[in-house]
Formats: sequence, structure tokens, C-alpha cells
Amino acid sequence: MNDILHTQMIDIGQRAKTAALALVRLNFAQRNAILSAFADTILANKAEILRVNQQELDEHHHDLTLAMQNRLALDSKKITNIIESLQALIRIDDPLAGRDQEWQAAAGFKILKKIVPLGVVAMIYEARPNVTIDAAALAIKSANAVILRGGKEAIQTNSLLAHILRETISKLGYNPDMVQLISDSSHASVDELLHARSFVDVLIPRGSRQFINHVVENASVPVIETGAGNDHIFVDESADQQQAIGIILNAKTQSPAVCNAAEKLLIHKNIAKEFLPKIVSALKAAGVEIRADAQALQLDPTLIPASAEDWDIEYNDLIMAIHIVDSLDEAISWISKHTTHHTEAILTQDPAHAAAFMNDIDAAVVMLNASTRFTDGFEFGFGSEIGISTQKLHARGPMGLKALTSYKYEVFGHGETRK
Repeated sequence: MNDILHTQMIDIGQRAKTAALALVRLNFAQRNAILSAFADTILANKAEILRVNQQELDEHHHDLTLAMQNRLALDSKKITNIIESLQALIRIDDPLAGRDQEWQAAAGFKILKKIVPLGVVAMIYEARPNVTIDAAALAIKSANAVILRGGKEAIQTNSLLAHILRETISKLGYNPDMVQLISDSSHASVDELLHARSFVDVLIPRGSRQFINHVVENASVPVIETGAGNDHIFVDESADQQQAIGIILNAKTQSPAVCNAAEKLLIHKNIAKEFLPKIVSALKAAGVEIRADAQALQLDPTLIPASAEDWDIEYNDLIMAIHIVDSLDEAISWISKHTTHHTEAILTQDPAHAAAFMNDIDAAVVMLNASTRFTDGFEFGFGSEIGISTQKLHARGPMGLKALTSYKYEVFGHGETRK
């Protein structure tokens, strides 16, 4: 164990606990004021943020895949999206408010079930500097302190963003330790967080399936498992084929490096001869590499044969694998075998088929006649998201403010004692 790093992590954890106590005492207007100041300060520092990010991108250009470069890169549009996300988050109601449940116990005392923040939320994530802003904003809006540990490839951008956020909080007269960034980008700092039970109330990892599995299998702190997205689209025999082409293109090409991009395409055999040439032409025109099963290869020998491993890979790239199925039941069975429980979609005009698919598929989000790219906290109206959970306990799907809260029971007595 690195004693110096261990001491540093204890200090970060202790300061986060102190900041969390200060945060829970802030009212809704005060927490919103911090988010509003974030938006103003990010806009004011836009040129410097883009400069540092481009410098970092240039430094790591040869070491990163295209998918990782896309995740790391910021531009004017992404800065605008970050600011719009903050503004949308401000407009959302207080996650700690709402009608508390209360009742009187048989013994006479009153019980109040109250919504409370989780406390200290830790985030481990790769690239995507926007996560630094999203996580900090969601945490503060829900009165949680946050410890951020980004990847080494984005350390300069994340450090600048964290500095801007902390400085903004200080200028408002609050404890800047509401937001802390771990500057150590070694595996040792990840391991420290995985076992920081004295300080971390919940840990949220975002990254590759291999990385998330490592966190889930090794952490002693509570973990909300965010998932890789091996997302399928099933084109049923009754699908509106022109509509289907538009949806598939959007789901695959609009942002191929993210977890809600479609990776696999299932086509009903009854329309395969007609539909396969159409979708292959459209995907190839968009620069997508297509891998195919034996049945699809019989219809189009120019496609790349898919390997057994292809059906479980999250490409995060302009690659898609096509599988022909005999029926709705086979599509459901195939998806159930290969899903990562993130997002699955059916394109159909048959109400019975739609109902069966929506009911039988076990995923955080199941879609009918819509792009998988809509699995997103902003698109769901949450303002932003801290991740997309593929587990079933506590939080599932795009995680907004409510996912960062829990509850406690307050008991108001009059001298009652138990007999």
C-alpha cells in the first residue's frame, strides 16, 4: 500500500464528510444558486477549457482509440450542452422535497419517513470531461458531496473543470470540498476508493465492461453498477421499413462511442431479403462496418463474417453486427442471452408483438419504435444523469437526482417506553 496516497485519500474522505454535512444544511435556493454560478463560470472560462482540452487531446492522440478521442474531446457545442444541462437541472424540483409519509404508531409516537441525500458519492470514470460537471451538479442539487476520479487521459481537463467548480463554490461562501477531484490517476487510487467504507456512501463507476466488473467484484463500498451497452434493435416483420432505417442510422451513427448506441441488429427472416439490402446500403454510406451471421451472408456475401465473440462485444465504434431471426420469440431469446441489460428496442407495427417484447425483455430501458440514443437523463427530463444503471436495486436506467437520495425515519415521542 502507498502510505502517502492512503493518507491523502483519508484526508479527501474526511473533508468530503465535512462538506456533506454543510451541504445538507443548504436550502433549495442556495443549492440552485451554486448550479447557476457553475453555468456562468463555465461560459466565462470556455476558451481556456477548450484550449486545455485540445492540448490534452493532441498529447494523447496516438494512444487513444477513435471512441476514446470522441469521449475526451470538448467543443463549443458540448460546452453549450453542458450549460443547457445545468440550466435544465436548476428547473427541476427539489429531490429532497415532496410529501413525506407520516403516521402514528400504536404506542403513540409519530413516525416521519424523510427523503435524505446519500452523503458522499464517489465517481470513477474514463474520459468524458462533461461527467465532471454533471456529477458535481447532480450531487450538489441533491445535497451530496462528490469525490471524482477521472481517467489519466483527461486529467488536465478534469483538473481545470474541478478548479473552476471549487473556486465558484468558494466565492459563494461555501465549502469547496463539496467537489473534490483525485489527482492521482494510478490504479492504486481506484483501489483506495473501492475500500473507503468510512467515507464513501456509494460508488458509481463508468467505463468499459471490464472496468465496471473489476469495481463490482472488488469493492467493499456499496456500488451502483452502470453498464456497458450491448444494445440490440429488432426489426419485426411488420416494421415500417423506411422509419426503421432512420431509427437504426440514428442509433448507430449519431454518437457511436456511447453506451446507448445500438451495436446489434436483428432482422425477422420474413423481411430479410427485402430489408437487408436497404439497411446495409444506408449503414455503409454512413461509414459503418457490418458483420453478419451465416443467413445474412447468404443474402449479401460482401459482408464480414461475424465471430462468436462479436455478439457480446460493445463496439463503441462505427461497427454493427446483423443476425437474422426466425421469430419474435427467437429475437427475445437471443437478446436475453447477449444483453447487458442496458437498452433494447423493437421496431414493429404489431401491438401484440410490441407488448410481448416490452414485457419479456429484461433491460433498464426497453423501446418501441424509437432510437436507443434516447436512453439519457437529459432526454428523460432528469436535467442530467450521473450514469445509467443496469442493476435492479435502488436505481435503474438513467440516474437523475432521485437516484442520489435515500430516506430515514424520524420518530417524535411523548415519553413512550416499550412494554
